Amino acid sequence: MERDEEFARFVDERWPVLVRSAVLLGCTPPEAEDLVQTALVRCYVAWGRVRDAANRDGYVYRVLVNCHHDSHRRRWWRERPTGELPEVPAEDLTGQVDDADAVRRALRRLSPAHREVVVLRYYAHLGEQQIADALKIAPGTVKSRLSRALAQLSTDLDVSELRGGRAS
Repeated sequence: MERDEEFARFVDERWPVLVRSAVLLGCTPPEAEDLVQTALVRCYVAWGRVRDAANRDGYVYRVLVNCHHDSHRRRWWRERPTGELPEVPAEDLTGQVDDADAVRRALRRLSPAHREVVVLRYYAHLGEQQIADALKIAPGTVKSRLSRALAQLSTDLDVSELRGGRAS
């Protein structure tokens, strides 16, 4: 029972960040939730190894990235129609939505390898060694991919037009 409670606390704490990470990797929000659920099921089965890992978050992100790769190989996720429309927010959040959309578009233009290191570094806040461990690549490869990805993003028009960076 203690194992289940520990895992439940971990999921409660990390769920939102993992889902947002999956969205930044290129999933739609519903796909991201499915992806995170799949990854967490795998982590639950191996919870002893996950719990004892030197870098628990790196382990979980590695499982998440592997599940993401697997999902694109199988292509079993599709958009599903729904009879219920989401409620419209009372306040105008278009600026935030526009910024988030600009970031997602810019990230989609990166190669999957570059997108992974950017998301893991700047969204998941993993260090270079943790990213290297999670992706099973050398730390130097992390640095070079990150450098190339940032160079590409710095020339991306969507990123340069974010609200915070616009000239008045």
